Amino acid sequence: MNIFNQEDNLKLQSRLQNLTSETTPLWGKMNASQMLLHCQKPLDVADGKLILPRSLVGFLFGKMAKKSFLKSEEFQKNLPTAPEFKIQTSPEFEKEKEVLVELVKKFAAMGPKVIVNKKHPFFGTMTDDEWGVLQFKHLDHHLRQFGV
Repeated sequence: MNIFNQEDNLKLQSRLQNLTSETTPLWGKMNASQMLLHCQKPLDVADGKLILPRSLVGFLFGKMAKKSFLKSEEFQKNLPTAPEFKIQTSPEFEKEKEVLVELVKKFAAMGPKVIVNKKHPFFGTMTDDEWGVLQFKHLDHHLRQFGV
């Protein structure tokens, strides 16, 4: 599964459309609007809108962790996240849903050339395909979190 694959991307978009502001998580602390904003952050990192420094832990363990994440069928529940990805506010659901859907569409329309930042702040240097797989898995993880 890869966000750049048209069929996979359309499935993500369809699942996003099934999400409502009333959808409750099956695990975790975020509500639906917080999750929508949270999911924009890694896409913003990939396309260069959000620049994060490489962490020491990422420098030491990122390459090994990247292999594990890419090989895994799906992400584990309640994994730690970057502080910049934690949403403490109450974003407006419809606005954030629209922004996320447009970002997902952008990744399908532009393909790998959307990737401006070749270095992930935790995993380090990544190929276009690795970015595509990782972005799909992250979105899939949170859509499963909300049962869509």
